[in-house]
Amino acid sequence: MKLAIVTAYPPSKVTLTEYGYHLVKHFRLQDEVSEIVLLTDVTKAPKDLSFEEEGCPITVKECWSFNDLKNLYKVAKAIKQEKPDAVLFNLQFLKFGDKKVPAALGLLLPFVCRMMRIPTISLLHNILEQVDLENAGITQNGFLQKIYNFIGTTLTRFVLASDVLAVTISKYKTILEEKYKVKNVALVPHGSFETPPAPNYDLPVGPMQVMAFGKFGTYKKVEPLIEAVEVLRYKSDLNIEIVIAGTDSPNTPGYLDSMKEIYSHVGNLRFTGYVAEEDVPRIFGDSAVVVFPYTSTTGSSGVLHQAGSYGKAVVLPDLGDLGILVREEGYRGEFFEPENVESLAKALESILTNENYRIHLGKQNYKAACSLPMSKITEMYLDHFNAIRSKKGLKQPKAQKLQRIEKTSIA
Repeated sequence: MKLAIVTAYPPSKVTLTEYGYHLVKHFRLQDEVSEIVLLTDVTKAPKDLSFEEEGCPITVKECWSFNDLKNLYKVAKAIKQEKPDAVLFNLQFLKFGDKKVPAALGLLLPFVCRMMRIPTISLLHNILEQVDLENAGITQNGFLQKIYNFIGTTLTRFVLASDVLAVTISKYKTILEEKYKVKNVALVPHGSFETPPAPNYDLPVGPMQVMAFGKFGTYKKVEPLIEAVEVLRYKSDLNIEIVIAGTDSPNTPGYLDSMKEIYSHVGNLRFTGYVAEEDVPRIFGDSAVVVFPYTSTTGSSGVLHQAGSYGKAVVLPDLGDLGILVREEGYRGEFFEPENVESLAKALESILTNENYRIHLGKQNYKAACSLPMSKITEMYLDHFNAIRSKKGLKQPKAQKLQRIEKTSIA
C-alpha cells in the first residue's frame, strides 16, 4: 500500500504535529505499507525523519501552509500527482488555519478525495458538538456561536464523506451517528506515542517538579496551577518546582509572556517554551506529577497518553472528554474541580506527600499506555483501509506487489 498521510509534521508548530510524527513513525514499520507520501505543511527547517528503525521509504511533499486559501487546490493536486492507494487525514477543525475561510476550505479535502475514488480515512480529533466555543477562544458572541455551529455541522458532513471517519472517544461516535444518521464512523483510540521500557519511578534529586504540557491560553490556564502550588507551599514544607512546558495557543498569542510578568514574584517557576521531540522524555521523566489545568476539553488528550507512557501520576479535572477517556482506557489520577485552586492544591498534596501512591498511579498509567501502543493503532487503520478496498472491489496492482517484494528483499 502506498499511503498518503496529510498532517502537520515536525518542526511545524501547527496543531497535531506530534501526533502526525508518531503516525508516520509507526506506519513506516508496517509490512503492508510499501511507501508513505507525507503531505505536510511548509517549514523553513527540514522535516524530522531521523528514525532509529528501518522502515519503508518516505516521500515528503510540503504542499500546504497554515491559513493559505489555496490549500485545498495544492493538496488535491499533490494527491493526484502521487496516486496513492489510500489517504489518511490527521484533522481537527483548526488544522489548516485559525482564520475561518482557510480552515473551512481545508476540511473539504476528504470529500474531494472521495470524489477522486481514493480510499480515504479522516481522523477527527475533536467534533464541534463537544467544543466550548467560548473557552476554546473562538467566540463569546451567542449569535456568532450559532453561526459557527451551523458552519461546523456543514463541514462535518464534508468530512463524513470519507470512507471512514475515525474518532478517538466512544461518545463522539454516538453523537455523530445519531445526529448525522451515518454508519461510517469508527472508534480508533488515540494510542500512546511511546511505550519505553518500564520507567524508573524514582525522582531526580532536588525539588519535585509539577509539570503542565501543551499550548496554553484558551481552555488551558496556568493560573490555577501556579496559585495551587503557592497554597501548598504555604501550608507545607514541600520543595516544589512549577514547570510550564509548551507555547501559547494560536488563539491567545502573548499569554505565557503575560503570565511570566504577573507571576514574576513566584519562586521556582520555569517556562520552557517549545519542547522539541528529543526533549520530551526528559521533561516527562523529571516530573513528579503531570497536571491538566483545563477549564474544558476539545478531544482526546495526547498529553495524558504521554504521561502514561512515562509512568507518571496525573492530576486532572473530571470533565467532558477527559473524564470519559480516563475511564475508558484505564488511566488513574487525582481529580479536582475545574478552576478551583483549593481543590487542585488538595489533589496535588495527596500525591506529593505519598510516594507509594504516586508510584501506584504511575504504574497504573503505564499499564494503560502499554495496552494501546501506536503500533496497534496503525494496524487498526490498515484493517479499515483493507475493508474499504475490499468493499470497493479494489486490489493491489501487480506492479506494486512486485515492487514491495523487491524493497523487502533489499532491506
